[in-house]
Amino acid sequence: MTRKMEIITFKVDKRMSELLNSVPNRSDFIRSAILSSFENVCPLCRGTGLLTPDQRKHWQAFSDRHTVEECHDCRAVHLVCNAQNKHNSPHKG
Repeated sequence: MTRKMEIITFKVDKRMSELLNSVPNRSDFIRSAILSSFENVCPLCRGTGLLTPDQRKHWQAFSDRHTVEECHDCRAVHLVCNAQNKHNSPHKG
């Protein structure tokens, strides 16, 4: 059984239009980009970039025991639990 596709439109500026016109299959490109962005959304703000007042309270309590640090190997910003005795890095070294 095939799923019925729905058409969704959105506005873009001239530069984005030019870039999209250079992509061989715009629909596949846009679908992939959107799906990828859903997989990489912040679990706290869910992509809004803002915390609600209640989320902020939870974050403040969480940040009492955690710090936001930059990885010395890959430069990725990540959370570090201060309750741990050692820093666990996903990088071999």
